Amino acid sequence: MPEKLTAITEAERETGISKDQLRVWERRYGFPTPSRNTYGERVYSDADIDKLKMVRRLLDAGMRPGKILPLPYEQLCAMTARDPAPARTAPQDLALYLLRTHQTAELRRELDQSLMREGMYRFITDTAAPLAQLVGDAWMRGQLRVFEEHMFTEVLQGLLLGAIARAKGSGGSPRVLLTTLPSEQHALGMLMAEAVLVLEGAECVPLGLQTPGVDVVDAARAKAVDVVALSFSANFPPAQLADALANLRAALPAAVALWCGGAGAARARRVPAGITIFGGLDAIGPAIRAWRTAPRAHAGRE
Repeated sequence: MPEKLTAITEAERETGISKDQLRVWERRYGFPTPSRNTYGERVYSDADIDKLKMVRRLLDAGMRPGKILPLPYEQLCAMTARDPAPARTAPQDLALYLLRTHQTAELRRELDQSLMREGMYRFITDTAAPLAQLVGDAWMRGQLRVFEEHMFTEVLQGLLLGAIARAKGSGGSPRVLLTTLPSEQHALGMLMAEAVLVLEGAECVPLGLQTPGVDVVDAARAKAVDVVALSFSANFPPAQLADALANLRAALPAAVALWCGGAGAARARRVPAGITIFGGLDAIGPAIRAWRTAPRAHAGRE
């Protein structure tokens, strides 16, 4: 049987590494080494995909691409074996079991019951966020397949959207525009941040995913927002982060705050001035209260 070859778009979905990043590594480090299909598109072998998943896990652990991409697959496996799997609670074990056995309706019921028992804030911080991290880790370890990770995302996104709609009031401050930049395709972090912002009484202006910087600036002005909040998952190319934030900060009105969160933002090696990086969802409440008590707190409104 001929070896399966994976197109670059599918490779991006399977590994969580963007197409742009794959091309950069190919030029800079000589890996991956894709062949071409009859249409001239890059295609990757199973061995390439397996190694890229290992690379992704090590990048999430804080290692640099130049140190690990030249290493053989076996050495990467040995390095990841030293990284123990996170401990799991009984409800998390149940959620993973339901996901692996494709019982999505039951998974939705379990999470919905947790939401009703715990309330939205505790559900997000104590249940949803840790479970999302656990599912991502299980996927990277090969314990979940890509479509199973996507099923989990769809279930949780549906619950969060419903909870946000029920909790939203009218008005509120600050007015916060939420989005992700191009190359960031993951919405869960942004939705969890929106839910916490709504609970804190902020007015949210969600733009969806992958908004070009120029459109973020135009929307911030048109909607007269006080804060632009961006979510960066661990998938976001770290080499692009600092420049993207610096360019956006320079283009936004000075009175508009720029807040960033997520695993990708936490990995930023340098943070341009005038930007706040949140280490977790629990930092949103204090930031809101600090904004409200700061001089000229409403300067972002026109």
